[in-house]
Amino acid sequence: QVQLVESGGGLVQTGGSLRLSCAASGANLDYFAIGWFRQAPGKEREGVSCISSSGSSTKYADSVKGRFSISRDYAKSTVYLQMNNLKPEDTAVYSCAAALLGRNSGYVTNPDEYDYWGQGTQVTVSS
Repeated sequence: QVQLVESGGGLVQTGGSLRLSCAASGANLDYFAIGWFRQAPGKEREGVSCISSSGSSTKYADSVKGRFSISRDYAKSTVYLQMNNLKPEDTAVYSCAAALLGRNSGYVTNPDEYDYWGQGTQVTVSS
């Protein structure tokens, strides 16, 4: 059973930075495409960024392009989301998800295609 645990959330001022971590256990993360999603109160879940199992392909929502960066550390079975120049509209619960697709898969944007989800970490950006 794959378990995903997010960390790194918190309260930050506008323009600040945070780095979220998604640590996986129970399986070799090399075979999983990973995605980061967020949900703000009263809003639908939004895809933020995703990365292929090989790490060679990434995708970002238009709202975060140029500010967020996704990466993965295979040795640590961890995927990171570096968030810079944060804005109040980035405030949300951020969750990571894993899709078992094999070593050479692409990234996955559809949340319904993910097999495992973490509990989420709160990010609050004050104005």
